[in-house]
Amino acid sequence: MKISLIYGGKSAEHDVSILSAFSILKAIYYNYYEVQAVYIDKSGNWLKGPLFKEAPKSEEELHLTLDNAQPISPSDLKEKNTIIFPVLHGPNGEDGTVQGLFEVLDMPYVGAGVLASACAMDKIIAKQIFQQVGIPQLPYVAVTKLEYETSAQDVCKKCEGTLIYPMFVKPANMGSSVGINKASNHEELLKAIEEAFHYDRRVVIEQGVDARELEIAVLGNDEIRTTKAGEIVKDVAFYTYESKYIDNQVKLQIPAEVTDELHEKMQNYAEKAYQALDGSGLSRCDFFLTSNGEVFLNEINTLPGFTPFSMYPLLWENMGLGYSDLLEELIQLAKLRYEKKQQIKIY
Repeated sequence: MKISLIYGGKSAEHDVSILSAFSILKAIYYNYYEVQAVYIDKSGNWLKGPLFKEAPKSEEELHLTLDNAQPISPSDLKEKNTIIFPVLHGPNGEDGTVQGLFEVLDMPYVGAGVLASACAMDKIIAKQIFQQVGIPQLPYVAVTKLEYETSAQDVCKKCEGTLIYPMFVKPANMGSSVGINKASNHEELLKAIEEAFHYDRRVVIEQGVDARELEIAVLGNDEIRTTKAGEIVKDVAFYTYESKYIDNQVKLQIPAEVTDELHEKMQNYAEKAYQALDGSGLSRCDFFLTSNGEVFLNEINTLPGFTPFSMYPLLWENMGLGYSDLLEELIQLAKLRYEKKQQIKIY
């Protein structure tokens, strides 16, 4: 069977996607699969790369260009006996758009479907869904670019009337902490909102809280499994894109040092959030834990990073499921989901 590994993309998380793809290519079971590399460059060109029958020797083999790879159309992905494995982070990768393409092509693919991908990627819509099913979240204010351009001061007044400093400002549709900033006063709030609008036309401003950051990994389709929580131990004020992937200024504590009761509470919330979004394949649920024991769901990520230092595979490794076996489970879940969908009559 062939795996079409799709990576790169036009989002700000392009380089993270390459790291994830390289890690997967080093760990997949080549006695079962051959892997076709499909790279999307920053201009949006789809490029067909090598067909790997063994692990690549260096990440450079994944850096494709129009000079060393074959341009293809997205529709060329349609092949028999093939499963698509997308490792596209951020917009046009985990927001339901490329998942819609796979559905139109009638191809099995790893990860969440269109609905779960789109809703989880949009922080505002996700918060509204989680609120409906009773999952605790921090107070927030949602703002559109039109509102901000009409009156930036009114937007700030609304935030300051609802929340207290510090606040965290985030683009509604972005991942890996891209475009996120902490605001401790009025001037920083204006600047943070301005920057967030470089990445999206909708922004969410959240109440800052002094809390530990904990994450739960979820795996499954109808039958859902969860891990114990892992903790992000930071040497920086907050978990920025740079501290995650460039400066490596964070450490992971797996499992997190919390009570069994708190582990169970977060696992229950993670499963509830996954079901509310109609999740499938995989997700990572991110939580805040305050000093007085309050738990708040921050967000759910339907296509978490798969780099060697990413939390998601490390959480499963702690549960006894190694990286290669985790990839195999994800492929089998994709196949099972596709087969079940073929049994549903749509006409």
